[in-house]
Amino acid sequence: MAVTTGLELLISERLDLVRGRRVGLASHPAAVLPDLTGAVDALLGAGVRLVALFGPEHGFDASAADGVGVDHSEDRRTGLPVYSLYGATREPTPEMLEGIDVLVFDMQDIGVRFYTLVGTLVCVLRAAARAGLPVIVLDRPNPINGRCVDGPLVEPGFESFVSMLPVPIRHGLTIGEMARYAAGLLDPACDLTVVPMKGWERRRWFDQTDLPWVPTSPAMPHLSTATVYPGTCLIEGTNLSEGRGTALPFEMVGAPWLDGYRLASDLNARDLPGVRFRPVRFVPAASKHAGAVCEGVQVHVLDREAMRPPLVGLHLIAGCRAQAPESCCFLPPSQRGTPCHFDLLAGSSRVREGLEAGAPPEELAAAWAPEAGEFESERTAWLMYA
Repeated sequence: MAVTTGLELLISERLDLVRGRRVGLASHPAAVLPDLTGAVDALLGAGVRLVALFGPEHGFDASAADGVGVDHSEDRRTGLPVYSLYGATREPTPEMLEGIDVLVFDMQDIGVRFYTLVGTLVCVLRAAARAGLPVIVLDRPNPINGRCVDGPLVEPGFESFVSMLPVPIRHGLTIGEMARYAAGLLDPACDLTVVPMKGWERRRWFDQTDLPWVPTSPAMPHLSTATVYPGTCLIEGTNLSEGRGTALPFEMVGAPWLDGYRLASDLNARDLPGVRFRPVRFVPAASKHAGAVCEGVQVHVLDREAMRPPLVGLHLIAGCRAQAPESCCFLPPSQRGTPCHFDLLAGSSRVREGLEAGAPPEELAAAWAPEAGEFESERTAWLMYA
């Protein structure tokens, strides 16, 4: 059964939500109709009065590199103002919201807590609540399915733009369900409407929806990337390359000082479920170790239902540290007095401290299992699909 997205449903059945209202649209290029018509053209074609556009990290056109601030601009085709929510501010300001009657949020998330679209969603909801503006979230699938919940939660003091909500790394929510959860935490509460999908089931991966995959950011080119990302993004908090600047970001991990064959042999001997590791050599064109020959492994997913990405990420780091303890390290904090990036991704210092102490990754995963299980039980209040 084909999946009908919230954007399709808004246009075909719920135009009453925006009819006669001045609409601000927070979106990106992955928000498309099944025929690949983008959200802007789809809404304008339906007679919706768009007056402003808002873009997340990477920009409204998704062309900027990770972590790079984006300036405000003007959409060349429509002449609409494009406000950046990843530059001087990450929340819409009162000036940006002037002349807007309702905010529409349509972004294809990837189902991982530290993917920054979640942070942008929270910021939009927060600004709208303060301004007294309603928000309409157009729902889209969780591409790595809505059943699997895994990874540690965010502890107090470790909140950041990559960990704004106390949910596991892999939360199993759609962007609409996440909005329902986030809106309930806001004070004042947000006037939120979620336009749900039709035909989506929690068991489905993105390639089981009949929807076209559009890269959600420059380093998220494929569903295979999103599949391993809940684990391999943890590499960002180390001095290892996570494959940025290559054709397989987050699917390759390595560094100039590693022996890829030894690393693959070590990791494969651990017999992790659903995954195998192949030795590779690569030269990143950008990001860490740009221009240097790196050795490491490519993560090959053999059974995506059995694989546990956060556990795989810990084994990758543990394997690299075992081979080159004098070279492999965690990156220091970007600012004095703040947690290091790895801790912000993990949601606490516990995982890093365990890895530094030589704790087995399975032991660390067992420690977060109860809190992930508790969240899985609590999240039923926000679920919209079986």
